[in-house]
Amino acid sequence: MNEFMFLFRGGDARMATLSAEESQAHMAKWGAWMQSLGQEGKLVSGLPFQLEGRVVTNNGETVSDSPYEANGEKVGGYLHVKAASLDEAVGISKQCPIFEHGGSVEVRQMASM
Repeated sequence: MNEFMFLFRGGDARMATLSAEESQAHMAKWGAWMQSLGQEGKLVSGLPFQLEGRVVTNNGETVSDSPYEANGEKVGGYLHVKAASLDEAVGISKQCPIFEHGGSVEVRQMASM
């Protein structure tokens, strides 16, 4: 099995418009999806990120307060999964609840060092 990182971006604007009940229902979908991946032996770990963050650039000389990409979408969390191939990992990512709110998933294979 190979290991992959799913990086989740976007969906925040739509999530902010949900009622507490809708938000809770959406998060339950995340929980169910992650639980099924765990039961299949594909989930290694995964968590959402806090909203606040810093970006360190310029050899550590520059620290900015915004963890946002140029298009305004932040990386909201990650999953570390196991899959036989990149195609299988992409297939797994297509079941992610983030798509309900216009978000995206970046799927990257992890390299050995």
